[in-house]
Amino acid sequence: MAQGIGIAMTDKRGGSKRMADTKVDVAILGGGPAGLTMALALSRYGRGLRVAIVERRDMTIPKDSRATAIAAGVRRVFDALDIWQPMAERAQPITAMRITDSAGEDIARPLFLSFSGDVAPGEAFAHMVPNAAMAEALLAAVDPSITLLAPAQVHSFDGKGGRARLGLADGSSLEASLVIAADGAQSSLRDMAGIGVFRHDYGQSGIVTTIAHALDHEGVAYEHFRPSGPFASLPLPGKRSSLVWTERSENVGEILGASAEQQAERIEAVMGSTLGAVRVEETVMSFPLRLQLAHSFIGPRLALIGDAAHVVHPIAGQGLNLGLKDVAALAEVIIDAARLGLDIGTEQVLERYQRWRRFDTATMAMVTDGMNRLFSNDVGAIRALRDLGLGLVDRTEPIKDAMIRAAASVSPNGPKLLNGAGL
Repeated sequence: MAQGIGIAMTDKRGGSKRMADTKVDVAILGGGPAGLTMALALSRYGRGLRVAIVERRDMTIPKDSRATAIAAGVRRVFDALDIWQPMAERAQPITAMRITDSAGEDIARPLFLSFSGDVAPGEAFAHMVPNAAMAEALLAAVDPSITLLAPAQVHSFDGKGGRARLGLADGSSLEASLVIAADGAQSSLRDMAGIGVFRHDYGQSGIVTTIAHALDHEGVAYEHFRPSGPFASLPLPGKRSSLVWTERSENVGEILGASAEQQAERIEAVMGSTLGAVRVEETVMSFPLRLQLAHSFIGPRLALIGDAAHVVHPIAGQGLNLGLKDVAALAEVIIDAARLGLDIGTEQVLERYQRWRRFDTATMAMVTDGMNRLFSNDVGAIRALRDLGLGLVDRTEPIKDAMIRAAASVSPNGPKLLNGAGL
């Protein structure tokens, strides 16, 4: 490749070189899990599609001890791309989930709803995957056919005409038939394209950390509904769990400012000593919670995936899973169009992706928003009705089976990758 004015390219071997202006078929802005999985799917099944990833930071394995719940359907995507096995070696299957509900000061944690079993023989409905293990597996799978531009800043986007053009901060450019925004909730590419968002702030924050505990979780995830929001403990290998704790934002400062011992005592009290004595293993962090949906998932030679397209409440653990479902759908749309000799960046091609994903995303947004509103309160009459409803669902196996398959992102009519099939 010709040398010239360009940006530093960092590959998985840690080397770097200067690059000239570049032309590719697909340019992906964002090198997180969604962006990397998108590139790998196109590289694996695209038969010659030229793909580039533009990332504003160095492409390295993050020092991140947190973990993410990966639904069965998304695990099948990783399996189809031959990258699940290195993740599986460090992952923890979730074999059951138990949902409880109580007022803020109640000692008892009555069980109203439980899920257990596999979505298929030997296949758990979800796994907890360490973020570092996920990043390591994705980066290790990147081959020389994928151009990595990192660190690189995009300062302009033009999707008009026969090719899209990304202007980079160093004065070079990247041309592509299609640009994919995988650059997060504050997507600069979405803003450059003039795509607005619907946003609703919950007045809540998500508190995350990892804990060690005296009792074995036995692969069980717990979600305890409290007036300030849900409190979930998700199993990790060993006697450890990942916490996703929703709290009113005005209370977060007090929690973050407490000592590790005080935080552990509070966590154990909220959990009702379900897992025995607790020890906080890493710094407790928080982030604001909101609902955010892009007005459109597509623009001129542009498609949005992941948090650039949607942000939902973590009550159902579907954030990254929604983004990787976007990847499965968009990859199939692009590859089908390319095989037919069509221009992959046209509105007619991209509209198929939008139709495929907007309904599912809007449904999940409404479900998570409704659940949060229903359970994040302490009105006695509402609590009685919702607990009655949970009890009825718990005794109705067909409804429970449908709910668990939906949470597992398993659908026979969904994108092929979500069913573990190649493209």
